[in-house]
Amino acid sequence: MLSVVIPAYNEEEMIPKTSKTIDEILQEAGIDHELLFINDGSKDNTWNVIESEAAANSRVKGVCFSRNFGKESAIFAGLYEAKGDCVVVIDCDLQHPPEKIVDMYRLWEQGYEIVEGVKSSRGKESGLHRFAARSFYNIMSDALGFDMSRASDFKLLDRKAVNVLLNMNEKNAFFRALSSWIGFKSAEVEYDVREREAGTSKWSTRALIKYAITNISSFTSAPLQVVTFLGVLVFALGLYSIIEALVRYFTGTAKEGFTTVIILQCLTSSAIMFGLGVIGFYISKIYEEVKGRPKFIIDRTTYEK
Repeated sequence: MLSVVIPAYNEEEMIPKTSKTIDEILQEAGIDHELLFINDGSKDNTWNVIESEAAANSRVKGVCFSRNFGKESAIFAGLYEAKGDCVVVIDCDLQHPPEKIVDMYRLWEQGYEIVEGVKSSRGKESGLHRFAARSFYNIMSDALGFDMSRASDFKLLDRKAVNVLLNMNEKNAFFRALSSWIGFKSAEVEYDVREREAGTSKWSTRALIKYAITNISSFTSAPLQVVTFLGVLVFALGLYSIIEALVRYFTGTAKEGFTTVIILQCLTSSAIMFGLGVIGFYISKIYEEVKGRPKFIIDRTTYEK
């Protein structure tokens, strides 16, 4: 059986359309399946709509969080609750073309354990958003050792791969990167990102920045190396100032250097504070991991557990 995990946050307009579209495509392809909607603490009528869909279609199931825990937590909750031999993760807004699920499933039948949905185009994006996305994926690609520029959460995982991910105890887990990092026999399916059919995107600029910082820090220590770089830079500037001061002293051209002192003091102070900020951020993430709180809390479901 194929489980389709669909995280949903304030998607009351899309739930019926998404449920019907995916269900019809998989039925037509003759694929036994379940549709698992994860309500990530939505503030609208999303959960009631999910319950209505589940009552009308036995293949639709719903999980409701006690509050908003974020998309990553919703994905892992779906993996945990999924009963299928393989699992597909897809966005609720249908920007991931659902007909590609069939292609992924056929590749899984051929023996592939992870089938990645890779973007052949990113759809309509502003230049700033495209630049920010490119910068983020460059950092992640360097950390992982392979290209993530076209990566997405849209992918199929064999039960073996799902179990490996569920056995990882990281609280700040980045599904898109971890599911590629674990290895296994992989294949790719290309797709074009579609426009949302209803509703609006739930990702604000602030949310995207926070999402990027959290995932970078959870998967790579690269920002900590910036502290080392700044230290080397400030040391070089300080060394240059020392040499210049000695030369001026021995040549008799030395002047009172209050400006130089102030500049160096500002540089060193800002570098120190920036470094402490980066280190403090990583310590806060360590603190979150050590507490061992769950990634999510399930309030209720549409089925008996």
